[in-house]
Amino acid sequence: MNGTPSPDDISPGIQRIAELARNAPGVAFTTLAHHIDTSLLTKAFERTRKDAAVGVDGQTAAEYGRDLEANLRTLEGRFKSGEYKAPPVRRVHIPKGDGHSTRPIGVPTFEDKVLQRAVVMVMEPIFEQDFLACSYGFRPGRSAHQALEALWEGLMKMHGGWVLEVDITSFFDTLDHGHLRSFLDRRVRDGVIRRMIDTWLKAGVLEEGSLWYPEAGTPQGGVISPLLANIYLHEVLDTWLEQQVKPRLRGEAFLIRYADDFVIACAQESDARRVFDVLPKRFARYGLSLHPEKTRLVPFGRPVVAPNNERPTDGQRPGSFDLLGFTHFWKVSRKGSWVIARKTAKRRFARAVRKVTQWCKTYRHLPVEDQHQALVRKLRGHFAYYGITGNGRSLAAFRHQVMRAWCTWLRRRSQRAHLSWDRFNRLLQRYPLPPARVVHSIYRRAANP
Repeated sequence: MNGTPSPDDISPGIQRIAELARNAPGVAFTTLAHHIDTSLLTKAFERTRKDAAVGVDGQTAAEYGRDLEANLRTLEGRFKSGEYKAPPVRRVHIPKGDGHSTRPIGVPTFEDKVLQRAVVMVMEPIFEQDFLACSYGFRPGRSAHQALEALWEGLMKMHGGWVLEVDITSFFDTLDHGHLRSFLDRRVRDGVIRRMIDTWLKAGVLEEGSLWYPEAGTPQGGVISPLLANIYLHEVLDTWLEQQVKPRLRGEAFLIRYADDFVIACAQESDARRVFDVLPKRFARYGLSLHPEKTRLVPFGRPVVAPNNERPTDGQRPGSFDLLGFTHFWKVSRKGSWVIARKTAKRRFARAVRKVTQWCKTYRHLPVEDQHQALVRKLRGHFAYYGITGNGRSLAAFRHQVMRAWCTWLRRRSQRAHLSWDRFNRLLQRYPLPPARVVHSIYRRAANP
C-alpha cells in the first residue's frame, strides 16, 4: 500500500505531491503551504470530529460552523501570514486499563484541530511513501485488525519463536523536539508549515488552572500528534530494525507496530536476546526509555506435544503476551493442531466493565428504553473491536457483565419496587441485548499450522 489519498478526498495538487514523493524518495519539499487554502480547510473541517470535547475557548463545532466560510478564510490568512498562534491545549486525564493510573490527553480548540487536520492532509501523502509495512497505526487504509492478522500470520509461519513485548515510558510526553525536527527536515522544509509545527510543539498546556509550556513531547489528543509519532518511530525503530538489525540476525524476525505499541518476534532465542539488549540503548539515544517492568522477552514457541498429543510437556509451556487489547496464546484447535488464539486482555476487559457499570449507575433514572438503546450501542461497539475469531467466550462474558450491571442499577432506582431476576428476564424479552458475535475473521489463511 502506498498510502496515496483517494481522489475524492484530496485535491489534484496533493495527489501530485504523493506522486513526487513516491518517485523521489529522500527529496525534501520546500513549497507546500499554498495547498492549504479555503477548499482544503473545508475538507479538513468535514473530517474533524464534531462531538469531541471543547478546548480552552469553549467553542463547539456547531458554533464554528455557523459562519464557516468566513472563519476558514480568516484562518487561511492567519496561517499563511504567520499570525496564527496555537492556543493552549486543555489537558484532561483519563483512566488507564489498570483502573488506578491515568493518561494525560490534550484537547485543542476546534479551530486548531481543523488547521492540524489540513496540515496532516498535506504532509501525510509524503511520509506514506516512506513508512514501512510493519506500521499500522493512524495510517490511511490500515487498522488494528490488520496488524493483528499480520502478527498471527507471521507467528504461525515461523511456529512462534520469541516475542519482545515493549512498553515505551510516556512516549508522547518525552518525544524529543530536536530529533523530530531533524526527521522532518528529510522530507518537509516548507517554512510556513514547519513554523506551524513548532508552534504546536511549544503550545502551552492548561491544567487545573495552571498554564505551563512543555520542552518535549506532543500532546495525545492533537490531530497532528499521531503523524509526528509515526515519523519519529519510523526513524528510531522501523528503519533501524529493517536495515541495520535484521541483516545481522541468524534467523527470521519481524516487527508489528501500531503507533507506540509494538512487538518484535524472533525465530531464534539468541536473536531475541540480542535485540532485547540493544533496544534500550537505541531508544535512549533518541531521548526515550522503556518501562523496565512492562518490557519483557516472552518464550512463544509452538508447544512441544506431549505423548497424549493434547498438551505440552511440563517445562515447555509457552508464555503469552498482550498487544492491541488482546492476549495472545497457544491452544489446540478443533482439528487437533496448535494455533495461536486471542482473547480480550484482562485489563481491557475490566476497564470496559467498569465503564459500563459506571454508566448504568449514573444514568439509572433514564427511561428504560433510552438505557436500552445506549447499552445496545455500547455492546455493538465492543463487539466491533473485540469480536474476532476465537474470542467468543470473552464476548459472552462481557455481555453477561453488562446485563448484571444493568439489572443491579435498575434495582436501585427505587427502594420500594424490587426487580427480581424473573422480572428482569421478562424486561430483556422486551428490550433484548444483542448477542455476542464475531465480526472479524482473523484465521483466513492457515500459515503452516
